[in-house]
Amino acid sequence: MRRTIALKTASIILAGTVLLSSCASTTMIQSSTDGAKVYLNGEHVGETPYSHTDTKIVGSTTTVRLEKEGYETFHTSLSRNEQADVGAIIGGVFVLVPFLWTMKYKPTHTYELSPLLDNQPNISSEKKKNTKSKADKLRELKQLLDEKVITQEEYEKEKNKVLEE
Repeated sequence: MRRTIALKTASIILAGTVLLSSCASTTMIQSSTDGAKVYLNGEHVGETPYSHTDTKIVGSTTTVRLEKEGYETFHTSLSRNEQADVGAIIGGVFVLVPFLWTMKYKPTHTYELSPLLDNQPNISSEKKKNTKSKADKLRELKQLLDEKVITQEEYEKEKNKVLEE
């Protein structure tokens, strides 16, 4: 009799443990550059790498936004239907409720952040700066000499550089 009660108690404890442990799902949110701010459903929760755990049911979606200075804001979502959860399926055999948690997140989600275009050197504007004609450069030098910003010696040296180009 005591053995039967002990066996039933152990079975209930085992089923409860499987049931409770299988309700939660965890995923690691990573970005190509660490330190990106992580927003889940619009709320700031930390920085990458970030470990996210929840007990949402199958098919639940969480919006994810990653922000980092110098990079474009990245928008995506996590859906609790990425992998089957064996523990929840086994728990569902004992009690029907765990079937709501039979799916879980993938262990990791890694996202590539794209640099902002403003941070890349603007080659065309640099070329425009260097496309002045020799005559324009010589006029500028002559003006600097006339305004006594540079000496005659500096003027001759710079003038020779321009003419050699």
